[in-house]
Amino acid sequence: MSLRRNARLHPVPLLAGVALALLTLQLGNWQTRRAAEKAELQAEYRAAAEHPAQPLDSTSPSEWHLVELRGEWLPGRSILIDNRVHQGRAGYHVFTPLQLKGQGGVVLVNRGWIGAGGDRAKAPPRISNPPGETVVAGRVRHPAEKPFMLAADSPSGMVWQTLDLARYRADTRLAVADFYVQQTSHADDGLIRDWPEPDAGIDRHRGYALQWYALAVLATGLTLWYLWNAFRRSRHDERQPL
Repeated sequence: MSLRRNARLHPVPLLAGVALALLTLQLGNWQTRRAAEKAELQAEYRAAAEHPAQPLDSTSPSEWHLVELRGEWLPGRSILIDNRVHQGRAGYHVFTPLQLKGQGGVVLVNRGWIGAGGDRAKAPPRISNPPGETVVAGRVRHPAEKPFMLAADSPSGMVWQTLDLARYRADTRLAVADFYVQQTSHADDGLIRDWPEPDAGIDRHRGYALQWYALAVLATGLTLWYLWNAFRRSRHDERQPL
């Protein structure tokens, strides 16, 4: 008497296939949401660029809005954000606090880029702070409350690795606003204000989403093939004589 072969459905490959299909589907959905968020960000940037600069009021302005500031630079309080590249050259972004006229507030202004020079051991470049009242137009930016760092930032004098408003307030005793302004207006200070449109990376996110969805389809297809193959073998075994 021959024994009928038992073509059991093994749970491990089945569960692995279902898990992989669900995981890749979720990753595809996440990339799709990121693309939508970046598209909204880009739309906000372009919409804000169409409006003229408005005087800063008491409310907290929205990201990318063009504002106009009137005040005086506070000398000796500038910081340089390191590792900023312009046309292949390493340098700094220059941040200087501006004491607002009539409002009593202080706003940090990203005044532009300056080259670092060939020898980092030398003193950082000198920053010109024109005395008297000045008018600055620029875009509002809201930095991260806790900037991402691969390692702890150890500032060397006025050179910092990233902008941290909380630490700046503690170090300078200046109650700067919870945003900064990216200067777009011209000034004869030797700084470069070549601000490119934010790299939204929408197409990149959509490409990643397409790859994840393709893997989800592949995982689903292989899982269904496994189920069908197991079912077919089971039916074949049922027809065999005992």
